[in-house]
Amino acid sequence: MSAAPQSPTRFDDTQWVKSSASAAQNECVEVNAGRGVVVGLRDSKNVSVGTIAVNAGSFTAFVSALGAGRL
Repeated sequence: MSAAPQSPTRFDDTQWVKSSASAAQNECVEVNAGRGVVVGLRDSKNVSVGTIAVNAGSFTAFVSALGAGRL
């Protein structure tokens, strides 16, 4: 018997990471890229309110644009 597939918006709790720049502040967004094509985003202060799931390619483009100063 095989396990039921996970919902694409359910993320492994061990895969959440936050920026090392915000580690001391506890006011940041956590990211979970453990699902491959879907990236999860959540508020590190209030994780119980839910998760936003976005396309991994779109998220990568967004982060790249931020880093390049285009946003």
